Amino acid sequence: MNGLFDFFARLVRGILKLALGVAALVFVLSLLLATLVVVLGMSLWALITGRKPAPFVVFNRFRQTSQRYTQGVWPGRGPAQPMGDVVDVQAHEVRDAPPPRAGQDPMARVIR
Repeated sequence: MNGLFDFFARLVRGILKLALGVAALVFVLSLLLATLVVVLGMSLWALITGRKPAPFVVFNRFRQTSQRYTQGVWPGRGPAQPMGDVVDVQAHEVRDAPPPRAGQDPMARVIR
């Protein structure tokens, strides 16, 4: 009788492993399908609007920046260019313009 219980225990374990494997496969396939739908949707939206998708633009900026700095070239300087001269200037206070009078355009001081 012990052999019969061992057989059924192995059978139940095998069925359970098979069911969990199928569930994991269904989960992975549904995740891949959802990713494909999102990528296709973003691609269609990019084609309709004429813009590149935002993640693509951000990834390209990071890649270009990392390539620029790994080559040893810092912004504004080539590999053999010396640093520019440092110029010391006299600081002075910048005063605000007087507030606009009645009848004057409040944006007039911004436009100037």
